[in-house]
Amino acid sequence: MQMQSKVSAFKISMLSALLSLGFVGCAATQNTSASKESNTKIQTIPVNAVSAQGVHDQIGTISFQDSDKGLVITTDLTKLSPGYHGFHIHEKGSCEPAEKDGKMGAALAAGGHYNPNQAPGHGTPNDGHLGDLPVLNVDASGNAKTQVIAPRLTLADIQGLSIMVHAGGDNYSDQPKPLGGGGDRVACGVIR
Repeated sequence: MQMQSKVSAFKISMLSALLSLGFVGCAATQNTSASKESNTKIQTIPVNAVSAQGVHDQIGTISFQDSDKGLVITTDLTKLSPGYHGFHIHEKGSCEPAEKDGKMGAALAAGGHYNPNQAPGHGTPNDGHLGDLPVLNVDASGNAKTQVIAPRLTLADIQGLSIMVHAGGDNYSDQPKPLGGGGDRVACGVIR
């Protein structure tokens, strides 16, 4: 019951932040540009499908822009499975597969969630690892064209890191499964 309350409070705070933010995070078509409205830099990166065999076709882009509410992350992704997906900033700037426990895994070279402050566990974007983001909602056609806010991050914080989409959802907890239960990594982009 406490987790439901925590998730509900988080959803309300994120909705309020998005409503007050408006359309600050309009996507840019170039790698970096300045927003005409605010002269704030927008950085756009390619995102690719990933598997244990490597990095595959590009499935879209993700843009980042600082705002007074935090880092605005705008997704323009396709070819994902419908539903909620774990969505995180990871500690290394790589989307390559790597070995763990004797088995190759998708994008494992990206390391774990970005957690420079050594937060004790996975949580919401307000209280967990700095790399913990709101879940990514993919529509019935496999598209994710949305904005989320990482209230404790800036564009400067994430340079040289990666952003990851996981196969499953994220319950913002380490229970019953670690790191929100998102599971395998299915899409990744390097933030340069």
